[in-house]
Amino acid sequence: MNQRTIVGLVAFLALCAGIVGALYIAPPSVESQPEYFQAYPEPREITPFELTSHDGDVFNNASLKGQWSLVFVGYTFCPDICPTTMAELNGIYPELKALESVQPIRVVFVSVDPKRDSVKRLAEYVNYFNEEFIAITGEHKALFPFVRNLGMMYAIAESTYNPNYLVDHSASVVLVDPEARVIGRFKPKREPGKLSVSDPQQILADMPVIISKQ
Repeated sequence: MNQRTIVGLVAFLALCAGIVGALYIAPPSVESQPEYFQAYPEPREITPFELTSHDGDVFNNASLKGQWSLVFVGYTFCPDICPTTMAELNGIYPELKALESVQPIRVVFVSVDPKRDSVKRLAEYVNYFNEEFIAITGEHKALFPFVRNLGMMYAIAESTYNPNYLVDHSASVVLVDPEARVIGRFKPKREPGKLSVSDPQQILADMPVIISKQ
């Protein structure tokens, strides 16, 4: 066997080895990343708080543990963003519940209008959308720092003596992990002529990725 034949045979064997390697040796896996979710640089611990749920029970840090919480701030007299967001979350809730997760996924509505949003009214409001949703409220001295901890804001810019006063508030949906830490948010889509609300399909697309990282 001459030298040229030997070189050709070696090259052929190397080629075969490369093909086999490509077929049977998996390349390093690339970890999936959420496409729409805006994660905070580090999970944020929530300062101890105590509010009241729509059932009249105490709702505090412990109430957020052991579950994924999609938290939205608003008020029952809100004319547009709040009912739209609640309806959108209700629309994807069956699919969220069907995701493979050790901890359940819950929706928590935080009313920042305690003057008008009584426990009874909150119960009627939240149950209209979904009986599994949770609504909470409390005095402003407890609500304001809690909402700030979530990375959101609210303000009542006019006199509450006006029965139809409006409340300005953040429209993002914040995600709290099973350790009761705020880890990020789904910001609302801003399009001309449309309500600025968080896109439910973006939430549905990213939640499996987020859950898989825990």
